[in-house]
Amino acid sequence: MAVTEARVAHEIERIATTPDWYEPYRISQAVRAGGWIHVSGQAGIDEQGRTVSDDFLAQGRQAFANVEQVLAAAGASLADVVKVGIFVTDMAAHLDDVIRLREEFLSPPYPADTLLEVSSLAQPDWRIEIEATALARG
Repeated sequence: MAVTEARVAHEIERIATTPDWYEPYRISQAVRAGGWIHVSGQAGIDEQGRTVSDDFLAQGRQAFANVEQVLAAAGASLADVVKVGIFVTDMAAHLDDVIRLREEFLSPPYPADTLLEVSSLAQPDWRIEIEATALARG
């Protein structure tokens, strides 16, 4: 049985904040589907899309705050996160910082995690990007 486009659209809900700093790129900040919230990678950018600092921890804190803001727009919180993906441009320099950020923003039982070093992110001054999957409550 084929799934109709209308049914698929009904089962997938776009989540956005105001302002939606990802709209110009045709990216949903998050989607709710099948009892889950999938948050797109969030970087250390402010509401105008500007990188907050060159400092790794400052970017990481802003990225987690952005994840938290998007989850709130979906009616969820960091406590609902079951999986994170953390992408960094220099693992050797920042592994301890990533652990510190996880401890600051996440709580037991800690979510599953994929931590990757990448050669670059979407903007040359980004040092960290965080995506998340959370339970959709209600």
